[in-house]
Amino acid sequence: MIKAMVAAVFFFMLLACQNETNQRNDDAHISKLENSTVMNKQTIKAEIEDALTIYFEALNKSNVEQAVGQYTADGIFMPTGLPTATGTHELTIAYQNVFKAILLNVSFKMEEAVILEDNVVFVRTQSNGSQLIRASGQKSNELNREFFLMKKENNKWKIARYMFNQPK
Repeated sequence: MIKAMVAAVFFFMLLACQNETNQRNDDAHISKLENSTVMNKQTIKAEIEDALTIYFEALNKSNVEQAVGQYTADGIFMPTGLPTATGTHELTIAYQNVFKAILLNVSFKMEEAVILEDNVVFVRTQSNGSQLIRASGQKSNELNREFFLMKKENNKWKIARYMFNQPK
């Protein structure tokens, strides 16, 4: 009888240790998944920032091809006070007209990136700097709030939708 009780106590102690080990393994697995998710979000945000850096460089160089190249094939540009441009052909015309009218020297700050899926992100930025109106030679400060919908196309982050306005 005593041997049976000792064996039972030993069995329950072993079972308790096994449960604690399993819980630790589960906790470690969850922690690894959380760390992986955090790392993935950080990677996505860094990739988005890199893509937008290329876009803003294009603006500063008045480079139509580079600016339009940062859009998806069906990308949409909704500038304040100008018609909406949809698709590569209209985007090209829109940026040609923008760069004929003004010369930009701006930098941007990413204020928010909301990851909806692995391939869709809403991004809110603010840019500031200066613009030169080519026709008059007048230079002025430039400050904009921007909203981007970014999508992954051919494994690269591209602008699917873009609009901006100027805060007062």
